[in-house]
Parts: sequence; structure tokens; C-alpha cells
Amino acid sequence: MNKILFCLVGVICLFSLRVNAQYAQGDKLLNLGIGVNSYYSGGIPFSASFEYGVTDEISVGAGLDYLNYNYKSSGYKYGFSILYFGARGSYHFNELLNLTIEELDLYGGASLGFRSFSWKDDFNNSGLGNSYGNGVFFGIHAGARYYFAPSIGGFLEVGAGGSSNAKLGVAFRF
Repeated sequence: MNKILFCLVGVICLFSLRVNAQYAQGDKLLNLGIGVNSYYSGGIPFSASFEYGVTDEISVGAGLDYLNYNYKSSGYKYGFSILYFGARGSYHFNELLNLTIEELDLYGGASLGFRSFSWKDDFNNSGLGNSYGNGVFFGIHAGARYYFAPSIGGFLEVGAGGSSNAKLGVAFRF
């Protein structure tokens, strides 16, 4: 599996047609990451976001966070699943701040979407807790992408309104 992932990353780097690494209009940005500081006890949150650059400063798209956790001890079981899905938009600060580091993309923005939270335990086998916390959510985020190659890099994002207040992962640009 690691060899396949390494080869995939290599192919993406080799076939990148882009020379300039900073964010620009028309960019398609994909972040795949994990939550490094979850609001919920247990489990590792996974996240994905995709945005399209509508101007040299603004991108819009969608984001998804997912966390599933199950616990079993001394005959007692419980678990929960959380899904955040929504639209998001970001402002890219490189031009405003006159950044000269070509590999760096600083951004911040907001998201609006739906949160689904389901809970089940030995005392609640019917899933009575399924409606806990369901509904609309509003989130904010600030982040940085650093591109090691023209179309692949790493990202760190902090914020509120998802399954984690900090995310770390790999960033792709197409």
C-alpha cells in the first residue's frame, strides 16, 4: 500500500504542468487530512475539502468531516458517528500580504452546512440518541498550504465548526 501511495504521489509531481506554486484563479484545491485535536473523545476524524478558485483571492467549494468511534469494555458497548458536510469559501491572503514565498498559500474562510450525529449504546439499542446535535452548522477556518512540488504539498488548518479544531494533511492542486 505504501509503495502504491508513493508511486501515485510521484506521478502527480512529475506530470504537474504548473510552474508557479502560489494560489491563482482557476486552481482546483483538494485537502485530505486528519483531525489532530478532536472535540469528541475517541476516534480519529477524517476530513476532505475541495475548492475552486473563482478569482485570484477567492475560492469556493465543499467540505466533509467524518468521525466514527466504538468502545467496548467489561460487557458495555457504546459508539457514535459524526458527519459534517457543507459549502465553504476561502480568501487567499498572498496578494494582500504581498508574500514572496511562492510555495506558501495562506487562507481563511467560512463554511455552512449540515451536521449529523448518531449515538448508540447498550442502554439505547434503538438509537434514541440519533437526533442529538443534528442540524445546521456554521464554521470558520484559517490555514496554510506549503507546496513541496507544484501540485502537491501539506496543509494545516485550524478553526471551529467541524469534528476537530485542527487538521493536518496532504494538499493537491490541479
